[in-house]
Amino acid sequence: MKVVIGCDHGGFELKEVLSAHLKDKGFDIVDVGTYDTNSVDYPDIAKKACEEVTSGRCEWGVLICGTGIGISIAANKVNGIRCALVSNEYSAEMTKRHNNANMVAFGGRVTGPDLAKHILDAYVGAEFEGGRHEKRIEKISALEG
Repeated sequence: MKVVIGCDHGGFELKEVLSAHLKDKGFDIVDVGTYDTNSVDYPDIAKKACEEVTSGRCEWGVLICGTGIGISIAANKVNGIRCALVSNEYSAEMTKRHNNANMVAFGGRVTGPDLAKHILDAYVGAEFEGGRHEKRIEKISALEG
């Protein structure tokens, strides 16, 4: 399974940790940058990562900036993306089970690497429940411009 990962300078260190973690779990990673701690604009990274998901080249993705807020806002401007900023395992599981989120965002300056790996594992291990949640996803999609 292909997964895209991207970050700005504030998320670079956590991106490296989560990339390695996903590779260890057998995922094929598409890294859209950034590749160091030099300043970059998170909307540019979010756009690249989202294009990998909306094109079908990747099944889902991980985005990281300093807090996770800006990059998740940018990602959610892209039609077809449902990106959730996750900071705990329960939220990560539920965003997959109820919202069928196809992107998750982390704050590289606010979430430690061990916790981030546990949160990511909760997301990866969850399945979309469908049912009553499907009509809600359809309503979200209908909001796209």
